[in-house]
Amino acid sequence: MRVVTAPGAGAAIAVSRELDRVMRADRGRLVAVLAAGLRDLALAEEVLQEAAVSALSHWGRSGLPSSPTGWLLQVARRKAIDRLRGQTRDARKAQALAHLAGEEAAPDPQDIPDDRLRLIFACCHPALEPKSRVALTLRTVCGLTTVDIARAFLDAEPTMAQRISRAKAKIAAAGIPFAVPGPELWPERLDGVLTAVYLIFTTGYVAGPDEPRDLCREAEFLMRLIDGLRPEEAEIEGALAMMLLTAARRAARIGPDGASLPPADQDRSLWDAARLEEGRAILARAVARRAPGPFQIKAAIADCQMADSGPDWPQIAALYGALWRFEPTPVVHLNGAVAVAHAGDPARGLAMVEGLAGALADYQPWHAAQAALLAMTGDRTGAASAYATAIALAPTPAEALFLKRRLAALALV
Repeated sequence: MRVVTAPGAGAAIAVSRELDRVMRADRGRLVAVLAAGLRDLALAEEVLQEAAVSALSHWGRSGLPSSPTGWLLQVARRKAIDRLRGQTRDARKAQALAHLAGEEAAPDPQDIPDDRLRLIFACCHPALEPKSRVALTLRTVCGLTTVDIARAFLDAEPTMAQRISRAKAKIAAAGIPFAVPGPELWPERLDGVLTAVYLIFTTGYVAGPDEPRDLCREAEFLMRLIDGLRPEEAEIEGALAMMLLTAARRAARIGPDGASLPPADQDRSLWDAARLEEGRAILARAVARRAPGPFQIKAAIADCQMADSGPDWPQIAALYGALWRFEPTPVVHLNGAVAVAHAGDPARGLAMVEGLAGALADYQPWHAAQAALLAMTGDRTGAASAYATAIALAPTPAEALFLKRRLAALALV
């Protein structure tokens, strides 16, 4: 059967594709500049979506504008003005309306200011709880759908939608500024931003290959964006280096049998040499600034795990000791204990691990670490029991299979 194409159908498809391209590439930048003027993230997203709907019909009739991004920004501003004109009793909205009126009277923008760093700091404000910071950053800056975000966090879509909606409302109600904090607040606020972006990375790192969006790539994009917008910050460079070094091993982290593998057991030919080289170069640049911080130390640990002769356990143990001074948490202590054991003192490492029983009894990696160190010290019965618990609590099938392999190996000793 011959398909008859309606006149103009090809042009409509071209317009739709261009609009999709612009929204994927520049949505975060457009939301950021609109939110900075409106001081209302939800309204910024709504008027931008309305502008995109208008673009489909207008561009189809008149052709693509010389600056599609500038066109969307101007139309979104006009739609915001229409929304706000009836709400000028609200002083904050009246201020936003005055700002928009001045922007709307200006010539059509060809260069859109990049306010995404301000948007990231608003999304990662300490007033929001950590999970909401990550979800809101993914939604507003990366443009992920609520469905994608809910899947990544194993949440129901309505639950995630409510979480994101509440976070936007809290930003508006609390008057959280869309601004990069001043120098006096930079160290305190930066850590929250970097932690949120790194949580995005780790969520993607442990996810299966069937996820529709690669959260590791999204996190790397965000970290590169932050690094570019705020260059020469050692901790930003450290966080980016840590991501690159960890991501370099990503293709090798699951063995041919489907079991997860630690760096020492991975096929190094599968490591991403370009990411490894770039990560090490960025880490060296960060360390040279002589402004040590936790993300630089974590990047150095990742680098030591990938040493040419195998993991440098004495250095890793020393680095965890340094990290403890910044982050005195049970998890850091646990990782340090494992490094101490592998560095040649399994009895001391086991004692450190068992000293954390009260704090980490429900934490699966604690049981896995205890099992490995009991095996190292010759307690096969205790190790088998700990492995069984760790397997039952394993977060992924790949991790469970790795632990089952270790448990089976006890019988061969």
